[in-house]
Order: sequence, then C-alpha cells, then structure tokens
Amino acid sequence: MSDSLLSQAEIDRLLNGGGAESEVVATAAQTEAIRPYDPNTQRRVIRERMHSLEIINERFARQFRMDMFNLLRRNPDVTAGQIKIEPYHEFARNLPVPTNLNLVHMNPLRGTALFAFSPQMVSMAIDNLFGGDGRFPTKVDGREFTPTEQRIIRRIMSMAQLSYDEAWSSIFKVQTEYVRSETQIKFTNITSSPNDIVITTPFSVEIGPHIGELHICIPFSIIEPLRELLTNPPLENSKQENEQWHQTIAHQVRDAELDLVARLAEIPTQVSRILRLQKGDVIPLDKPEIVEVYSDGHPVFSGQYGRVNKQLAIKVEKIYAPSLPSFTKENK
Repeated sequence: MSDSLLSQAEIDRLLNGGGAESEVVATAAQTEAIRPYDPNTQRRVIRERMHSLEIINERFARQFRMDMFNLLRRNPDVTAGQIKIEPYHEFARNLPVPTNLNLVHMNPLRGTALFAFSPQMVSMAIDNLFGGDGRFPTKVDGREFTPTEQRIIRRIMSMAQLSYDEAWSSIFKVQTEYVRSETQIKFTNITSSPNDIVITTPFSVEIGPHIGELHICIPFSIIEPLRELLTNPPLENSKQENEQWHQTIAHQVRDAELDLVARLAEIPTQVSRILRLQKGDVIPLDKPEIVEVYSDGHPVFSGQYGRVNKQLAIKVEKIYAPSLPSFTKENK
C-alpha cells in the first residue's frame, strides 16, 4: 500500500502540469539567463567625471578658434562637445567616409591618439581659404583627398597640435608628435583590441551656415596614469603657481629703486622765528645716537650715524618692517 503513495516532489510536478518536459524547460531558462564572461570584451566602468579634461577641451576650443581665424580670415565658432567613454569600435563605426585620420603621439605618455577631421570640415576650410562663401559645397564622399587638400589638412593639423599642447600645459606638460595620416579606420590601430575603451570628444566648427566636426580620440590606457589628475578639478591657487608668482614678485621687488631719507634731527620752532633768521645765523643741532631712516614717509630701519671709509654712513641696528628679514633669508 505504501508503494502506491506519491512523493511530495511527484505531487508538485503533477500540480504544475509537467513532468520531464517541465524540467527541461526550467533548465533551458536557467541556461539562457547565464551569460558567458569574456575578459577581453568586457567594458571598463569609469564613473568619475573628468573635470580637468573638460577644462582642457574648452581651452583647446578657444585657442583653435583663434588659429582658424588667422588662417581663414573668417570668424569660426568652435564648440567642445560632451566627453564620451566608449569602445573603440563604436567610435569607428560612427565616422563618415572618407574621414581624415591623423595619428599622433602624446609625449611623454605612451600610446597613440587620433585627430579625425570630418569631410564637411575639410571642404568648408578649403572653400573659405580660397575665397569661397560656401554656396557651392564640394562633395568629398566616396573619394580620396587630393594633394592640395592634404596639404591644407596638414596645416590645420599643425595648428590643432599647438593648440592642444597649450591647452594641456597648465594640467600636465604634453607634446604631441605627428605620426601619419590615414583615410581608412582599419589602418589606425591605436588600440590593441576593438573593444578597448577610448575617451572621445567632438568639436563642432561652424563658419556661417556650414558645420564641420573634429574628433579627438584618446585610448584610456594613455591617460590612465593621469586619471586622478584629470578627475579632480585643478586648483587655481596651486602651490606651483604660488611659488612662481612669489619668485616673480620677489625678483621685481629686488630691482625696485627706493629713496632713503635719514632724519638726523628735528627742531621744534615757530614761523615768526624762521622769518627773523638772517644770513650767518646758526641753528644748534644735537647729534642723535640713533638715526631713523624713512622711505616714502614710512620708517624702514634705524641705526648709528658715523663714517665708513671717509663716507657718512648709518649702521643698521633695527629693522622695523618684519617682512624684510624673512625676504632676505628666502633669497640667500
């Protein structure tokens, strides 16, 4: 009789309306919920906001705008876009063809960055450089850049390098070095894997009704040693700036000329007595033991009055300004 009784597990399977098939479905659902983990394709999570890099991009936009004005004699509007942290293949997938891709080294950092000029920006710059106003835009889609276009692009790239170095100067000394230029993204190879994380910043260049784009793409592995420096906003009154300012002021103060006046005596008198003075009258003076020396009416120091090497002199015994001794010690 006991052999005919069902176990609790069998009763549950009957109530759920399944047998072996329900177990297979449950197992398949659990298998689908499991995702394979591949260390080579996982994205790195970067949650910090790179304040210093945003400042660098804004400075670059201002400097690059002035350089473009000097080249084109037109007033462009250069705007820095939002910083993006994405895999390299996503950045490459959104680039139009043909895009002028310039590879640069960021010395002393190790690695290669990318400056990408959109075809619209190249066409807009060339048209304005040769006196056009953009009414007849040049189509560059589906063709290579001509030698003339490449020379102008190289000139713009040189200006962008100088502007970018200047933008980095207050954060970290970086010197960009031009490597080569490409038009196919597959020949760049600035990362070891298409899934590596890059930091990209789009810059919009607008001249009149026409808009072009410049993208700066930096692999995260390049600036990872500067991660703490880039995430923390720079202090305007940093120690280095204070020391440089102090040295400049100290150097200028040392070269400043002052008129020193030594008061040997003070004689109280009346105006009527001065009016009665005649030629040959003598005003008696008592030689003071301590003489005070003034500069612009302010007492500087005091000392004994006497002679040194047949010259009148004052031996300094007390300095009134407390900043002068510390200034002297710092500059010894």
